[in-house]
Amino acid sequence: MKLSVIFGGSSYEHEISIVSAITMKKVLSGVELSFIFVDSDRSFYLIDSDNMKSKYFSSADYKKSKSLSLKKGGFAIDGRFGSKALDGGVVLNLIHGRDGEDGKISSLMEFYDIEFISPRTEASVLSYNKLYTKLYAESLGVSVVPYIHLSKLDERSIDIDYPVIIKPVRLGSSIGVSIVKESDDLDYALDVAFEYDSDVIIEPFIEGVEEYNLAGCKTGDWELSIIEEPQKEEFLDFEKKYMDFSRDSQVSSAQIDDKLKDAIEKSFREIYDPLFLGSLIRCDFFVVDGEILLNEINPIPGSMANYLFDDFRGTVERLATSLPKERKISIDYQYIHSIQRAKGKA
Repeated sequence: MKLSVIFGGSSYEHEISIVSAITMKKVLSGVELSFIFVDSDRSFYLIDSDNMKSKYFSSADYKKSKSLSLKKGGFAIDGRFGSKALDGGVVLNLIHGRDGEDGKISSLMEFYDIEFISPRTEASVLSYNKLYTKLYAESLGVSVVPYIHLSKLDERSIDIDYPVIIKPVRLGSSIGVSIVKESDDLDYALDVAFEYDSDVIIEPFIEGVEEYNLAGCKTGDWELSIIEEPQKEEFLDFEKKYMDFSRDSQVSSAQIDDKLKDAIEKSFREIYDPLFLGSLIRCDFFVVDGEILLNEINPIPGSMANYLFDDFRGTVERLATSLPKERKISIDYQYIHSIQRAKGKA
């Protein structure tokens, strides 16, 4: 199997994406990989596997790499005497945050008729925005953590008991996130969040909550990972998430009974199918007083949540051969021809 990992992007999570891509080199050994880097100016570069090191990007040495352009059916290597098609197989979208998770890359891939692993445009739009995610889950009957939505110009008053957690609506990796324990600290936390986004979600911060993560996709059958109970910390800040995204060894399954396991998997399936077909996602759930609540959808999870799978490589290979096809629309100009005939110009 050939796979092109696309990463970077014009995003606050640009560096996280680089870490994820480097991890893919480790966990997909044996797969013929190409690496396509998108810099902050949204230029494409073909990165040699030997150069997949973080310093290569931070030093801007990547600009010495071959430039790529998008063509019908795939990427092309640009040269002095024209361009040559890159035989890179299926594209794996590993751009976290803006560009990768907001639908831009998915739209480009569909427009240029390139096979790709990633949420499609509609799924990207709904999962990139935390407010839309909650509305989507609720429409499916999946419970969510209670929330308030505030825009930058709204009055800064909330009716949730403290402590609360404040999250920018369109960001991940804990960027701009704050835990507020008393009302005097609310304004500062909102100022921080609004530096990154015009909208925020405010939720009750639940101490000691039971949290469970499940990743998966649908190929010919459902391919679900183990359910992980992540290590409990007050919350993972950007630095901790940065390290977390480089994980490449499998974690242990949560010690839960079959009833809870089945219920979490049922909620995952409700969320995934059919909106997220063609992607591998991770859903994070809370369990509060026996009720399963969706915390968030990770449409492009860090390092593709490889550490949750017994056979990550096999899962990716099967997904790459089970991708949804965009419906072809035949244009025959019958309407224009009928008008021309009516005017006697046929």
